[in-house]
Amino acid sequence: MGVTDEPGQGENFMQGRRPVRGVVMAVAGAVAASALTAASATAVPATAVTASASATASASATASAKAAAVQRTGATEARRVDRVKTPRPDWFACEPFAPGAECATVPLPLDYDKPTGPTTEVAVLRLPARDPARRIGTLFVNPGGPGGSGVQLAASAPNFLGAGVLDRFDIMGFDPRGTNFSDNVKCWGNLGQQFAAIEPIVNRSFPFERPEVRAYVRASESFGKACATTGAPLSGSMSTAEVARDMDVLRRMTGDKQLTYLGFSYGSYLGTVYASLFPDRVRAVAIDGVLDPVAWAGTAATASVPQTQRLRSGEGAATALNEILVRCRKAGPKYCQLAAAGDPVKTYARIVAELKAAPVVITDPESGEAVIELTYPALTSLLLGDLYSPDGWMFVDIDLSAVLSLLESPADPGTPAAKRQAAARQALLAKASDQASKERMAAREKQRLGRSAGWAFPYSNGPEAFQSVLCTDGLNPKKAWDWAAYATRNDRTAPDFGRLWTWASAPCASSTWTVRDEDSYRGPFTRTTANPVLVVGNYWDPATNYRGAVTTSRLLPNSRLLTSDSWGHTAYGTSACVDTAVERYLLMKKVPASGTTCIGDAQPFSDPTEGPQQRRAPSGRQLPPVVPPLPGAVPRS
Repeated sequence: MGVTDEPGQGENFMQGRRPVRGVVMAVAGAVAASALTAASATAVPATAVTASASATASASATASAKAAAVQRTGATEARRVDRVKTPRPDWFACEPFAPGAECATVPLPLDYDKPTGPTTEVAVLRLPARDPARRIGTLFVNPGGPGGSGVQLAASAPNFLGAGVLDRFDIMGFDPRGTNFSDNVKCWGNLGQQFAAIEPIVNRSFPFERPEVRAYVRASESFGKACATTGAPLSGSMSTAEVARDMDVLRRMTGDKQLTYLGFSYGSYLGTVYASLFPDRVRAVAIDGVLDPVAWAGTAATASVPQTQRLRSGEGAATALNEILVRCRKAGPKYCQLAAAGDPVKTYARIVAELKAAPVVITDPESGEAVIELTYPALTSLLLGDLYSPDGWMFVDIDLSAVLSLLESPADPGTPAAKRQAAARQALLAKASDQASKERMAAREKQRLGRSAGWAFPYSNGPEAFQSVLCTDGLNPKKAWDWAAYATRNDRTAPDFGRLWTWASAPCASSTWTVRDEDSYRGPFTRTTANPVLVVGNYWDPATNYRGAVTTSRLLPNSRLLTSDSWGHTAYGTSACVDTAVERYLLMKKVPASGTTCIGDAQPFSDPTEGPQQRRAPSGRQLPPVVPPLPGAVPRS
C-alpha cells in the first residue's frame, strides 16, 4: 500500500434551498413552548420546555462564541494522527452493496501512539458524487449503535439523503474498528461459545425475576472477562476516540482539509468527540439523536451510576409512551382503539401489573402449541420498538389493544369477543414472526455482501462490538450484581424502560471488564470549532433523550440547536423542515435561526383508526436506517 501527500480540498459551492413543506418556528423561551403547543395541539415534556428555554436564553452567548478564537487540535493529538501516512487504498467495485459503490480496506494503527506498530483493517465504502464538476467534498456518515455499519449506511444513502447532497458529495461510510466488515473483535472462539456464555443476555431484553437476574449477572461477568482476555487487544482499542482518529486519517485520505459529517444516535457521540479532538478540522458536523457526551463518558462523580442509566434514555421512552397514552384518551376511541377500554394510562398500568404477575402464553390456533410467552420485559421491549417509529403511537395502540384482549378470559366461540381475541393472537404472532424474519434476512444479507467483497468473518460479533465500544468509552460501577439495585432505582424515574436501559451496560462492570484504552477521551467537550456544529434533538425520542441534544449544544461553544417536535428515534426524515435545515447546513455551512423548532409531519391520532400504514419520509424517501444504542439492535427498516 502506497502513500501520498495530503491533497487540497475541492472548492466549496453554494446550493439553492428546497421548498420547505414542514412547519418551522423561530421562537424564544416559554413563548416557544406555548406557541408549539398551540400549533400542534401537543404538550411538550417539562424537561423539554425547560431545556428549550435555557438553550434559547443562551442563544446570544452561542452566537457570540462564533467570533471567539477557533481552538486548534492539541499538539499530542495532532502528532498521533498526522504522523500516520496518508492511506492510498486499492478501491474495487462493490456493486452488490449499491450501484456505483467502491470499497476498500484500510489498515490503521491499532494504537496511535505506535503509528508503525500493529494495525487493524477498516472497511470503507464510497458512493461518488453524482455531479463531480460541482463536488464539494466527502460526507462521512454513521448510523449509530455503537456497532452499526457505516458501510451499509453509505450504500443506502440514495434512499434517504436529498438530491443536492448526493449530487455534491462523495458519500463515505466506514465500519468502526472491530465491527461489521472491519477486522472483528472476537471475545470467544466461535458462535457456540458466545451463545453459551451470554444466552441470558441475548434472549431477553432485561431480567425481572430473581433467577433471571442471577443468570444475567453471571453472563455479564463472563462477557467482561472474555472481552478483557480473548477479545484483547482489539477490545481495548475500540473507544470512540480511536474511531475519531481513524476518521481523521480517512478524511485526509479523501483530500478534504476539513470534515463533513452526518451522524445519528451513537454516531452523534462520534461527531462530538471528533469536534472536541480536532476542532479546527470541522467543516460541517451534523448530529441527530444526540447522546449527552458527559453522561456517556462519565466522571468521577457519576462513575457509580451505570452508563446507560446516566443517559436518561429510559426517561425519554417513558415520557414518550405516557404522552401517547394521554393523547389517546383525549382523541377517543374513533382515533385510538385503546381508549374504548377506559383511561389508557390506567389500562396500561393494569396490563403491566398482570404481566408482572404472570406472562401471557400465545398458542398456535391449529396445533395448540405455545409459540410466544409474552412477559413483562418482552412487552417493554415490544413497546420500545414501537416508539422508534415516527408513527409509533399507532403501533402502541394496536399492540396494547391486542395484549389487553388476550388478558381477558377466553371468550365463547363465535362471539365478537372471541373474534377479537383471535385477531389479537394472530397480530402478535405475525409481529413476532416478522421481527424474527427481518433479523434473519438482515444477517443473511450481511453475509452475502461480505462474501461479495471478500469481507467474511466466522460469526456475528454484534454483542462484542456494542459492548467493546460502550465499556471502553465509559466509566461504570464495579460489580455486575449491583445493576439489579440500579435498575430498580431507575424504575422510579423511568417506569419499565428504566430497567431495560440500565441493564444494557451490566457487562461493563469494571471489576470484570478490565481491558482499558489509555487513549480514550472523556472530555472536555467545550472546544470552539472552526465552523458551527448542528445539533438536532427530538422532543419524543425514546432512545436519545432530548436533554442530550440541549446539553451538547450548551457544551459546544460554536453550535446551534435545531429542535423537532416529532416522534421516533432521530428527526431527519420526519419533516421537510428538518431535512431542509440539515441539508442546507451540510451544503452551505449555514445553521438555522436560533430557536428554530420543526413540527413532524406525523402527529398522534390525527386520523381515524384504519390499521397501520407504512410511512416514508415526507419527500417520499425512506427514513435513514438508524441503529439505536442498545445491544442487539438492528437498523430501522
